[in-house]
Parts: sequence; structure tokens; C-alpha cells
Amino acid sequence: MSARARAWTALGALVAVLAIGASWWALALWPVGPDAPRWLLRTREVCFGATADTLPNAGGWMLLIGQPLSLIVLLAVVWGTELRAGLALAMSRMGGQLAMGAVLAALLAGLGGAVERVRAANGEPFSTGGADIAAQLTRINDEAPRLALTDQFGAEVTLDAFRGRPVLVTFAFAHCETVCPMIVADVMAARRQIEGTPPEVLVVTLDPWRDTPGRLASIARLWELDGGARVLSGPPDDVERVLNAWRIPRTRNQKTGDITHPSLVYVVGADGRIAYVVSGDAHAISAAVRAL
Repeated sequence: MSARARAWTALGALVAVLAIGASWWALALWPVGPDAPRWLLRTREVCFGATADTLPNAGGWMLLIGQPLSLIVLLAVVWGTELRAGLALAMSRMGGQLAMGAVLAALLAGLGGAVERVRAANGEPFSTGGADIAAQLTRINDEAPRLALTDQFGAEVTLDAFRGRPVLVTFAFAHCETVCPMIVADVMAARRQIEGTPPEVLVVTLDPWRDTPGRLASIARLWELDGGARVLSGPPDDVERVLNAWRIPRTRNQKTGDITHPSLVYVVGADGRIAYVVSGDAHAISAAVRAL
């Protein structure tokens, strides 16, 4: 491939990254009314943690901002010379200058629209707030699947052992540096918001190959779990069966080991049945517990 062809390819890759990023931002933030399709609301909930105010939670904002930026940085590192050459080629032509101006104007308009969308929602982008969150949650009332794994103390933990108390069950892995820490932080913050007897917290690893039982104590310290919270693991086959039983969507990158997954928190009532499934956000989680 000639140097000129590589330059145009690098520039095309940049345009593709910007287009995909803009599509994700539109999916997450485009204003919708109360008659919005259920699939759209569910997609926002799963992908971006959108809850009562339909804005992304903290993990969703990190994905929206972090992923396009990381791809642009990677492109600049790998194809820096070619990218600069492609930009120079584009700017040397009137059509290229007009196209670059249109792209810049679209980005500025999109940024302004995002700011207005957040302002119009009357809330902070990382918090749902509001006293009527529980009324907007959909009660499920499904029997919780079986769960029997090892915690950071080396003890076997089963969900049946907590009958009579509410339990928050979520899923994360230690090598995750974006969504998972926010999920765990939201769950622990929600636990602290509950007056009286707080719910138990079970964090099931999504990565039993690396989050082995012997590493759980250090993971618990990393996530600052207190005595009422347990991180669980076990043999990979056992953990995979639990994840499948709880219907946790996930995709594992076989080269890096990273796992793509939604930020789901299951609110299990004292009767052992799943009452609510919440996509992160401490306020929504605590509201769901209070609504049991």
C-alpha cells in the first residue's frame, strides 16, 4: 500500500471512529417521550445504565467518553504519521476543507445538544435522584437461581443462607478499570443509604480464570468491601454455570481476557425471589431495596 493510500485509510479510520462515537452518543442521549419503544429504553439501560431520568449512570458516561477517546489515542499512536498526512491531504483541497468544517460543526452541535440534554433532565448525570424512583421500577418476582461459590474468607456462600434478609447480587471482575469499580461503588453506597439492617452484598466474579479464590481477599480490599459484602469465585465451570443461570450477557476477549458486560444489580427479597433488576446507580438500588 502506498503512503498516500495509508494516509487516506488512517483518515477514514478516524472518521469511522467519530461516526460510531456520535451514533453511541445519539443512542444514549437523544430525547424520547413516554411512548418511546421499550427496546430503546432497555438498550439504554443495559448499555449505559440509564435509569429514572434516562441519563447514563457513571459507568455509562465513562464508556461514552472513554471508548472514543481511547480509540482516537490508539489510532494516533499506531498511525500517527499516516493520520497527519491524511489530514494534510484533506485540508489541501476545497472539498476536504468543507468536509472538515462540517465535521467540526457537527461535533460542536452534538456537544451543545448533550449539555442541553443533561440540563433539561434536571439532574446530575451520575445520579438519578428523586423520591419517586421506586414507582418507576418494574417488579419482577422471579425465583433467584441457585448460587454456591467461595468468598474472600474461604467459606462457601449460598443464596439460601440469607433467607429472611434482602440481598444485592451483582457481577464484576478485578481487572476491569471502568464499569466494574463503579458498579461495586454504587452497590456499597446504596447499602450505606439503607437505614436499619442493610442488605447483604454478593459480587460474583465474571473472570474466574484470574479472580481465583486465593485472590478474593485482595480484591475485597481493592473494592473496599466491608463485612456485609462478599466477592465470590470458584472453579471456572462452576462460575460460568452461575453466570448462565443468572442470564448475565458477557463477551470475553480471548487475547486480553477483558470482559464486556452490562452493569446489572439484582435486588433479591427476603423470600429469595428477585424483585428488581437495576442498572447501577446507588439511588435507584437503595430505592428498590426500600420498595421490597
